[in-house]
Amino acid sequence: MIQGPRGFVPSGLSRTQHSMFARARSSISGNPAPDCYSGYVTATQHTRSKPPLREGFLRSYIRWLLIGALLLWSLAVVLFVAARWINPPTTAVHIQRRVQAWIHRTPYQERYKFIPLSQISPDLQHAVIAAEDARFYQHHGFDWHALQLAAEEDMEGGRIRGGSTLTQQLVKNLFFGTGRSFLRKGAEVTLVPVAEFVLGKQRILELYLNVIEWGPGIYGAESACHYYDRTSARNIGREQSARLAAILPAPRKRRPERMNSYSAVILRRMRQVNW
Repeated sequence: MIQGPRGFVPSGLSRTQHSMFARARSSISGNPAPDCYSGYVTATQHTRSKPPLREGFLRSYIRWLLIGALLLWSLAVVLFVAARWINPPTTAVHIQRRVQAWIHRTPYQERYKFIPLSQISPDLQHAVIAAEDARFYQHHGFDWHALQLAAEEDMEGGRIRGGSTLTQQLVKNLFFGTGRSFLRKGAEVTLVPVAEFVLGKQRILELYLNVIEWGPGIYGAESACHYYDRTSARNIGREQSARLAAILPAPRKRRPERMNSYSAVILRRMRQVNW
């Protein structure tokens, strides 16, 4: 027998037996005995199970970031569904140009009038397709062959147009503006198939021809035809259409009257497919 803080206890006991003996004595005497070992184990488990503060904050930040991205993507899908019947009053590019003019305190006049596809000359429709997306009616949003050709032209220093399809350009104009980033490209890649499925080719073409930038403050075929050729999109001629289509890759820098070479290329492409 040895004497402990609460009386004599048998010697030669293990810690577990010592704890059980102490509990038995406390039940007889009515005084609770402290259980040092169980408290130590509980505290140790609590310490090990509690994640570091920085790790918990990072996980929470990533979770909310993903939730926010999913909500924005869902909103874009809803807007695509609405755009099947409702003509967009503005786009991300329109807003971007307005903000840029306000920041730089430069005059800005927006010309934007949405008209049905039936009121746009077939020559202008065909010229834009021949210039920007020759396989528009064959692909499902991405033209991998055109991307390869654009990359090869880039390496040779003779690139005159990009590899983006009309659908890709429409998504960019509606939601992202003209900025470039991997994040924007990633979002664009996920939305292009949605646009193809929800809108269909004719509505995509109609939206594109009406919202695309055709010069400083000039948006859509009707505004471009009136500004450059003093005529309507319904009455624009074949050669004029090719010149208008030729400025689309850089509409704020190019002028239709200077696009002799590229407009001839566009006219040749149109003849090759009997347009």
